[in-house]
Amino acid sequence: MSTKLDYYKVLEVERTATGEEIKKSFRRLAMKFHPDKNPGDKECEEKFKYMCEAYEVLKDEQKRAAYDRYGHDAFAQGGGFGSGGNPFGGFEFNFGSGGFSSIFEDIFSEFMGGGPRRGGGSGRASYAKHGEDLRYDIKITLEEAYSGTEKEIKYKSTSACEKCHGHGTKDGKEPPVCQHCNGTGQTRRQQGPFIMQAQCPNCGGKGRAVKDPCPECSGHGEISRDRNLKIKIPAGIEHATRMRISGEGEAGLRGGQNGDLYVFVTVKNHKIYDREGANLFTEVPISFAKAALGGTITLPSIDGEEIEVKIEEGSQYGKQIRVKNHGMNVLNSTRKGDLYVSLKVETPVKLTERQKEILGEFEQISAENHPEQKGFFEKIKELFSKAS
Repeated sequence: MSTKLDYYKVLEVERTATGEEIKKSFRRLAMKFHPDKNPGDKECEEKFKYMCEAYEVLKDEQKRAAYDRYGHDAFAQGGGFGSGGNPFGGFEFNFGSGGFSSIFEDIFSEFMGGGPRRGGGSGRASYAKHGEDLRYDIKITLEEAYSGTEKEIKYKSTSACEKCHGHGTKDGKEPPVCQHCNGTGQTRRQQGPFIMQAQCPNCGGKGRAVKDPCPECSGHGEISRDRNLKIKIPAGIEHATRMRISGEGEAGLRGGQNGDLYVFVTVKNHKIYDREGANLFTEVPISFAKAALGGTITLPSIDGEEIEVKIEEGSQYGKQIRVKNHGMNVLNSTRKGDLYVSLKVETPVKLTERQKEILGEFEQISAENHPEQKGFFEKIKELFSKAS
């Protein structure tokens, strides 16, 4: 494979890609071309090697800036930039086994061993276990979102096994350090220039090997249980809000912290009102007589009270009336949004003969009461007169 291939093309990203996008694309490609998944395939091995080289450059802001400006010449010996040598602060670019090892620790330990290693990867796996985070989905009404509410939820989580105190052992004591991985929870082997790392099969990545498992929890150190929890949903909460309740997720084991509970709130659609932020919107059908003469309509407020909305004489279809401070509560504030009422003037149907007679008389004497209609037809008349 040519050593002059564009690093961005190698990692299948745009030159404007963020660091996270570069990392994500490298993970995807590395899983595909990793030598362990393609044993004996020299082409895949070369592709993987070149991907590692590209990632080593593009993940580092200084090296990436140098590459963007000078391309592969940025890392050539002497640099080709005159007697000053390398113009980038003297950093060295090395793809020996140490270079591959650092990349491997950075990326592959996350999906082969449960998480990135710190401090060079030589330390023992932590015996404490952090509890997993949990998700709970809840639906509330628009009225509950307005005023806030308290809900009791039921969900399953884990807790430390009381019989073995979370150790997973039959005698309830700490299991010994795994001799297969010396407590690191990882196994490592070298294949050519690559250092391969995987979860220890003997201890499952825990660093401790349970020989006689606890009969209560089958050696897991934790058991599932039902939980009841009261949660407070604040006034003004919006649809699709995520609430974090600290420490209410899976239980941590052996000194580890509990996970968190994430509650995802869905606000159900309302029969009358639509919501946009703190404001409420509705359409109200009214008779053309009320639109012409004016009057009032009564609506139920979101807080349960009644609202009288005044309609002015001569109101047109689609007119929007703003009713201040009758919208939603604003989260963590004393302010409120507004209510917007759109008028939907309704044409009467199934008229009686007397109604038709009255409307006919009204039509004859009301030409001057329709200024928009009159103006429109005058424009049409003007167009026809010009055409003739």
